[in-house]
Amino acid sequence: MHILVAGSTGVLGSRVVPALVGADHRVTALTRRPEAAADLRAHGAEVAFADVFDREALTRVVGRAEPDVVMHQLTDLSAVDLAANARMRMIGTRNLVDAAQAAGVRRIVAQSIAWVYEAGDEPADETTPLDDTSVEPRRGTIEGVIALERAVRELPEWVVLRYGLLYGPGTWFAADGTKAADARAGRLPGGPDVSSFVHVDDAAAAAAAALHWPSGVVNVVDDQPATADEWVPAFARAVGAPSPAAAAGVPHAAWARGADNHLARKHRGWIPTHPSWRSGFDTL
Repeated sequence: MHILVAGSTGVLGSRVVPALVGADHRVTALTRRPEAAADLRAHGAEVAFADVFDREALTRVVGRAEPDVVMHQLTDLSAVDLAANARMRMIGTRNLVDAAQAAGVRRIVAQSIAWVYEAGDEPADETTPLDDTSVEPRRGTIEGVIALERAVRELPEWVVLRYGLLYGPGTWFAADGTKAADARAGRLPGGPDVSSFVHVDDAAAAAAAALHWPSGVVNVVDDQPATADEWVPAFARAVGAPSPAAAAGVPHAAWARGADNHLARKHRGWIPTHPSWRSGFDTL
């Protein structure tokens, strides 16, 4: 297939591009950064230049490329700005979907997140409603995800990948990442909130596999949702940070429940190389 990858230089896109080329797909890597072109071409991709916030330019570029599939891996997290990332999900996705429709693209695979579900006592599966009654600062993230997923569903064939917290090289949860710096500074507390993780390489593998999945939402998370009391000390050890102080009396956010990966594992054939953050953190 011919796949246009939007967000081709991001932490996931930079892994997805060579994986798709290696699987004998033709890949057009979309970027707004001319300095990224050499690396993308070295991985065997064609390169197209456009800013997803420029609707007209984006429509022209996607129309010229005429891809079979659009792969949406767009984020804006380099400055740890959640508002900017929500804007990317809302406006960037809208422009990308419109450009895909204008070019006659039938299929899209899009990156979403797995910590957007409403409150509950168990890990959420894909039938769990999104937390559309949340308040700020969480509300902006939820609104961005809802806008992204609603736009993506306009194409005849679509897959939304709700990723857990990404860890591994290039992510916030890397030895040189933002969360490691927080751990070393004592700013990463434990507590009862539950999270689901996924190694960045497993996340990229799911994106490549999703080219052949039926339309729908899929949680892409590892097998072991965990409280911060469980995972923070293990992460701190893995990145050479001191053990965190006990987090007594920390309230539990009821929406922080983790996510269930039964659909991905049992019905989509996705088998993570790192089935648990426990062993995965050791690779950091």
